[in-house]
Amino acid sequence: MNYLVISPFYPENFHPFTVALSKKSSINVLGIGQEPYDQLPEELRNALTEYFRVENLENLDEVKRAAAFLIYKHGPIDRVESHNEHWLESDAALREQFNIFGAKPANLKKTKFKSEMKKYFQKAGVPVVPGHTVKTEKDLEKAVKKVGYPMIAKPDNGVGASGTFKLTSNEDLETFKKAWDGHTAYFFEKFVNSNTITTYDGLIDRHGNVVFETGLTYVHTPLELMLSNKDNAYYIEKALDPKLVAYGRSIIKAFGMKERFFHIEFFKDGDDYIAIEYNNRMAGGFTVEAYNYAHSIDLFKDYANIVNGEEVAERPFAPQYCLVVTRRDKTSYVHTADEIKERFAGHLKVVKRMPDAFSELQGNEAYLMVTDNKETLEDMINFVGLTTS
Repeated sequence: MNYLVISPFYPENFHPFTVALSKKSSINVLGIGQEPYDQLPEELRNALTEYFRVENLENLDEVKRAAAFLIYKHGPIDRVESHNEHWLESDAALREQFNIFGAKPANLKKTKFKSEMKKYFQKAGVPVVPGHTVKTEKDLEKAVKKVGYPMIAKPDNGVGASGTFKLTSNEDLETFKKAWDGHTAYFFEKFVNSNTITTYDGLIDRHGNVVFETGLTYVHTPLELMLSNKDNAYYIEKALDPKLVAYGRSIIKAFGMKERFFHIEFFKDGDDYIAIEYNNRMAGGFTVEAYNYAHSIDLFKDYANIVNGEEVAERPFAPQYCLVVTRRDKTSYVHTADEIKERFAGHLKVVKRMPDAFSELQGNEAYLMVTDNKETLEDMINFVGLTTS
């Protein structure tokens, strides 16, 4: 099997995907990226049979030429993946161009557009709130009538909370009109009065079966982070609500994706859940490490196993909570880094620097800590995030 990794160097914490694949004798790992070969660490270089450097990964034609060269030299490519939101469309275009297994551009419509996601959530029988697609000013009037205040307006094809507006009045609507370019399609939906966003996450095998499932809960919603510049904090749940699992599995079946990670967001609404968004990849940042620490597993190896047609490893240990909490260089905190390490010495797994591209929204330094009880989890969140003002 020839497996093509797009952008094997970035993000750096995804290097183990390439390394794990290379340990399978039946998998030949190829790479296309824009970093110089010498910039790749030795372990990553050794994992790649060949690396083709392009000037710009954004130039799809250049990437296609690189893939064509690798096919000419090594034979047909069986898989192509980046695991990165930014390259999902490029990955799909390569699959279509070279007839490779996996999601093609037509398959991504349901995972790119919030208006399309809602249709599949409804098909899965999962609760959603009313929504309306806005492409023109006339659509704005229809959205107000159909959905009503308060509303949330998000780019129909967007990531996270970027470009999001909360609309509670006609004055807010006028503010949106002034900020809107008039071209970007938006999706307006009823505002949900919930401070809790939780997720159903996992890995699907090539037959569409969920072979790993977990979930995380955000301490602050993405919208709160964008509006308040708070520290990002979320934790992998120790156990999942059976109702959430049932909803998640129904959604997986409705979307029909195969051999990939997923990350499905929900509002917690009393004892129920409201589906928000389907992400056709794992959660970003250092979440893959948090999954691993929470479940005492190696998801990089598990992924290589399912690509190779094998079973995932057994789970011999009980899950724990794993907290990911970040701090900002410019913020003054009550407790120093050394005090955090001393207080939670038995819980702290790793401290990592966030890539500059994500630091403005998510913070500069990330602490990953585990515990088997909620009280210690709350103590961690409060102790690490406590500021002097």
